[in-house]
Amino acid sequence: MKTSFELVAEFRETHGKGASRRLRHACKVPAILYGGHLDARALSLSHQKLSLVLENERSYSTILSLSVGEQTQAAILKDVQRHPYKNVILHVDFQRVEENEKIRISIPLHFKGEAIAPGVKQQGGLVSHMRTEVEVSCLPKDLPEFIEVDLSNLSLNESIHLSQVKVPDGVTLLDLAKEDAAVVAIHSPRAEEPEAAPAAAAAATEGATAPAAAADAAKKPEAAKPAADAKKEPAKKDAKK
Repeated sequence: MKTSFELVAEFRETHGKGASRRLRHACKVPAILYGGHLDARALSLSHQKLSLVLENERSYSTILSLSVGEQTQAAILKDVQRHPYKNVILHVDFQRVEENEKIRISIPLHFKGEAIAPGVKQQGGLVSHMRTEVEVSCLPKDLPEFIEVDLSNLSLNESIHLSQVKVPDGVTLLDLAKEDAAVVAIHSPRAEEPEAAPAAAAAATEGATAPAAAADAAKKPEAAKPAADAKKEPAKKDAKK
């Protein structure tokens, strides 16, 4: 059975939140190993070494080799719990792998031919990825590292569904049993809003304020007239004297 990554782990006998907290303070990651018709075992791993392995995308979709003391166990990564905002791995789940038993695992999708697809190169469309991975079932020897999706013949407003994805022999797409969902599509770019709309709104605003300004201007001379007449009356009285 081919393995791609090796991890060194230790059995741990302590359980609970307090024990896990003490492990994390010691820069270790609590983990669990289950499956393979054996009892689940609690493990701990170096946070630094585990982080380096998980930086590689292949570690999520290949068979790992877990070394615990003098024992070596083939396993796959089933779940990784991370801190909400810190770059900290909180917990890891591993599942034992048996050579003659099928495993269920999520495999990444690799897309090719996007730049030369007629819908992009000739028709100016945009590519939308609905899925980046699929769940498969297969024997360990048939496990692919990724599944390739070819877009080189895809035109505008066309899509590729799960039933059209080519998988290697011995591999079954489990997601296809639920629905034949779209995986990737090429669609038209969104039409930009016309620039005339803001200009029309500004013109309408100016048109609405113009009558109000004219009305205010018409009222100003009437208000000033009584003041002018009031100044003239004292001058007439002085003339009679």
